[in-house]
Amino acid sequence: MSATGPLAWRPLAALTAMVVAAHLWLLQEAPTALNLGEKAPARAPTINTRTLTPVAPAPAPEAAPAAPRPAPPPAPKPARPSPAAETSPPHHAAEPVPALSGGEMATLATESSANGTPTSAVTATPPGPVPASAAAAPASAPVPTPENGVTLSATVPPPVRLLYNVTGQARHMDYSARAEVLWRHDGHRYEARLEISAFLIGSRTQTSEGDITPQGLAPRRYADKWRSEQAAHFNRERQRVSFSANTPEAPLLSGAQDRLSLFVQLGALLAADPKRLPAGTSLTLQTVGPREAEPWLIKAEGEERLNLPGGDFNTLKFTRAPRREFDTRLDLWLAPSMHYLPVRIRLTQANGDFVDQQLRSTEPLDGLK
Repeated sequence: MSATGPLAWRPLAALTAMVVAAHLWLLQEAPTALNLGEKAPARAPTINTRTLTPVAPAPAPEAAPAAPRPAPPPAPKPARPSPAAETSPPHHAAEPVPALSGGEMATLATESSANGTPTSAVTATPPGPVPASAAAAPASAPVPTPENGVTLSATVPPPVRLLYNVTGQARHMDYSARAEVLWRHDGHRYEARLEISAFLIGSRTQTSEGDITPQGLAPRRYADKWRSEQAAHFNRERQRVSFSANTPEAPLLSGAQDRLSLFVQLGALLAADPKRLPAGTSLTLQTVGPREAEPWLIKAEGEERLNLPGGDFNTLKFTRAPRREFDTRLDLWLAPSMHYLPVRIRLTQANGDFVDQQLRSTEPLDGLK
């Protein structure tokens, strides 16, 4: 039988199947921008108990008997007062409490807890009677709600397509892929879509859609699709975030973003005020994934010049440092010449796996119809 018969193709078919399986596994395991979830192993909660024995208070020492008092001398017979002395003493009015100005009333804000508890505002006022000026003020006067002391205002970038080269490592195996970001809006609504694809194995997508407000993006739906789709819904009427994965709902905090809109929102904040986040400052934003919502602390690292496949860029670097053992580290570079859009995104996991997404080119797009 000839060596070129059907049996000769079997080793080649087996090798091709192994290559496809390896690429499929890499795309699923890689910490791409499409999957910022933390791979923390399930751990049973540990409960430490301690028995506290009440300590009886020490008996008070007995007081020494008081010495007998000498008998007071007899009081002299009072003299008859004069008519002037019989008049009542003058009445001294209570000292008035000074009224506080509006600037002296301190407003204290509690920070978000790690489990997504919403922030609350507490107004501290001194004891005492309410000043007349305060009584005349309306009870429903609005209280400003800045984020970390920063009053949010934003300018979104124009519609654009961003193309990236992607390199990474998963369990000591190198890989490469392509990524594309589509950003569209009409000034009132926006749509963002990120797709990453690799040869022979298809693609994975992440989408965000919502409204554009003076404070920036207000997402309504976020989805992550790989084989099946998982989504998060922002219910602003109920101030809750719900998840299609049947995980518990989370409170919706002011300025909340999802894992895709976050990249555009940071740039929009800087476009409105480039001096808002100088090096060393930070901003906490609630960030919603397909299964949970948690506060992300974004720190400004300062200026950095990058040489990328798409050219040289002056950038502003931001980081999100891990808070827990298995959190993912985020390094993000925004370019002022690109309307503060991301030109590089690098994600690093605790085990050393990483993905590096670098801008290759851009194309203008039409807005939403």
